[in-house]
Amino acid sequence: MPRMRAVDAAVAILEKEGATQAFGLPGAAINPFYDAMRRHGGIRHVLARHMEGASHMADGFSRAAPGNIGICVGTSGPAGTDMITGLYAAHADSVPMLCITGQAPVAKLDKEDFQAVDIAAIAAPVTKMAKTVLEAGQVPGVLAQAFQLMRSGRPGPVLIDLPVDVQTAEIEFDPDTYEPLPVLRPAATRAQVEKALDMLGAAERPLVVAGGGIVNAGGEDLLVELAETLDVPVVPTLMGWGAIPDDHRLAAGMVGIQTSQRYGNATFLESDLVLGVGNRWANRHTGGLDTYRRGRTFIHVDIEPTQIGRVFAPDYGIVSDAKAFLALAVEVARGRRDAGALPDRSAWVEATAARKRELGRRTDFTDIPIKPQRVYQEMNRAFDRDTVYVTTIGLSQIAGAQHLHVYRPRHWVNAGQAGPLGWTGPAALGVATARPDAEVVALSGDYDFQFMLEELAVGAQHHLPYVHVVVNNAYLGLIRQSQRAFEMDYHVSLAFENINSPDGGGYGVDHVKVAEALGCKAIRVTDPEDLATAFTKAQATAQEFRVPVVVEVILERVTNIPMGAELDGVNEFEDIVLSAEDSTSAAALLD
Repeated sequence: MPRMRAVDAAVAILEKEGATQAFGLPGAAINPFYDAMRRHGGIRHVLARHMEGASHMADGFSRAAPGNIGICVGTSGPAGTDMITGLYAAHADSVPMLCITGQAPVAKLDKEDFQAVDIAAIAAPVTKMAKTVLEAGQVPGVLAQAFQLMRSGRPGPVLIDLPVDVQTAEIEFDPDTYEPLPVLRPAATRAQVEKALDMLGAAERPLVVAGGGIVNAGGEDLLVELAETLDVPVVPTLMGWGAIPDDHRLAAGMVGIQTSQRYGNATFLESDLVLGVGNRWANRHTGGLDTYRRGRTFIHVDIEPTQIGRVFAPDYGIVSDAKAFLALAVEVARGRRDAGALPDRSAWVEATAARKRELGRRTDFTDIPIKPQRVYQEMNRAFDRDTVYVTTIGLSQIAGAQHLHVYRPRHWVNAGQAGPLGWTGPAALGVATARPDAEVVALSGDYDFQFMLEELAVGAQHHLPYVHVVVNNAYLGLIRQSQRAFEMDYHVSLAFENINSPDGGGYGVDHVKVAEALGCKAIRVTDPEDLATAFTKAQATAQEFRVPVVVEVILERVTNIPMGAELDGVNEFEDIVLSAEDSTSAAALLD
């Protein structure tokens, strides 16, 4: 049996498991692991500027393509605590990600050694497993269990903490005979699928709510086939956006109190049955549950047993992997279609399409300073169907989700549940690492952008090109809008007269100069008529120099974006609701 250091065994296992992309920072307590990566040569590494940034890069890498598991590596103490926000974001959105931290020697644990902290206890609530390995011989088994857990059931992150003496201890291990543990995924039975389709068939105005579990499972094509076979409209959630193309005749629009379309909410409120697959009934999707549930029957399919009934009890629940459920549902639906046993849904489908044509929001503003809606109109025109959007939270994300169009799975990469400011830039670097041939476009407000600005240098150093659209109103816009309820505008302005930027117009930070100082390119836009040219130039510049390119758009200071507490109580603000005569031109943008 070959003998090797535990870290050499660990790195060999990472390659065997197909996890070969790491992001992180070396340090004394993790240097043996870095030495193993250097010797082995099978693990690529991107040097981050902040450990939280590294965790978001690994998260973005994992989200970018099916089967990806990004690795985040850091030393002991604050490196691990800096990862917690990244672990939370991945855990909340069911993203597999492996964090590896160094640790003080085993004999020094619980003795207040330098940079020694019980990171496993800290990380436990936001991981599927967090473990400090105290015996070198356990390293292979713990890693095998970690990969099994990350992939089984509802996916999620794992943290493994390795004391420095455990890393360097020799163990007996044969990499050639290592095999990953089986992945466990429950599957619906035929009887369960038959019952669900019986309930759906008895409804007059059914909808399918397509959640992120469908994307995680790779069931998007089956979703579209099921919808087409049954002729039932589909509402994607924020995490499931792209599972059905936005311009598909059965795509009904998103539903919710923030990231939604008027036509999506209107169609949902007319529905009488909802089949939710791989979704979690998140509160930004549902709004008030009384309104959301009133007059509707619910079927809930989810891979995680404890998710069924967590937010509300459905009329029928099925514990199943989304792809397994959809595959069997397509089979059953085909049989019913061929037997002429499916109801005619044409009137319901046409009513849904009519709302999509007629209930839009205005985007064709010509104002200076620029209104944000115009930015998304021009983004839709400039960036094609294959564009991968990356964003996290704020009015920029909310308005972007209301106006942008997504046509493919994993082309809307969004920290949906945690929504940490600063996530967008590092995550975009992770996506660009995973998909070097893709057009990656990040979307940030100025505050999100400023949170982890230093990571732009990572893109410059490692030649990771993408376009970062920064909509700058020098405000914490979402917080400012929510403060209206308190009749205040308190500590939410980022504006100041920057003595080094006489052309900054009182907007404070000069993002163009900062981006350029970090080795990137940047363009500032103040006139809406220049947006199209700026986006085209940014795409070309990113490819020419192989670095991130920032497009900073100077917005009007205050814009209220549609949102509310109930699906039937979203404040649309009259100036951005399309008039009847504008509807035709708005519908054309969907074509």
